[in-house]
Amino acid sequence: MSVRHGLLALLERGPMYGYQLRVVFEESTGGTWPLNIGQVYTTLSRLERDELVRALPEGDGGQRPYEITAAGRAELAAWFTTPVSRSDRPRDELAIKLAFALTTPGVDVRAVVQAQRGATMRTLQEFTRLKARSDEPADLPWRLVLDAMVFQAEAEVRWLDHCEASLVRYTPPPTTVPHLEPEGEESRR
Repeated sequence: MSVRHGLLALLERGPMYGYQLRVVFEESTGGTWPLNIGQVYTTLSRLERDELVRALPEGDGGQRPYEITAAGRAELAAWFTTPVSRSDRPRDELAIKLAFALTTPGVDVRAVVQAQRGATMRTLQEFTRLKARSDEPADLPWRLVLDAMVFQAEAEVRWLDHCEASLVRYTPPPTTVPHLEPEGEESRR
């Protein structure tokens, strides 16, 4: 999710100040996506530049509320109806870490897997405790975010089990260092 679309969704509820947007954004994501106020105002400036929101006259205390425009509503509707592409997801640092651990001399890959499994299990337990505390119907947005995090943690544990099983059958190839030509040698050939 982009902050841009999150702010548009919040402004669809009605005009808000930047600080209000930050607070409601964090509440809506259960605190899993903290925003700093500078990020909110930078995003609002871009949204205003793109004519997706407009600033209203200053209110009490000199704060300026923002409201969504018709173009902003169209952008938001398009975002809600467009599936999230897997290619839009950030790189998976854990997968990259394990790939490098396999090819870096002296790294105990099983220990890396075990350390991650322990951390993921602790996180999963914390998510489960949080889930037990939210039974109110108004908590549904937060519960859905929390459920997604629980499912992702469970999937990570299953993937780590798979990695560990694969390591049992893995025979590392001999480590080789690529031969590097002195600079300029390739161009002389």
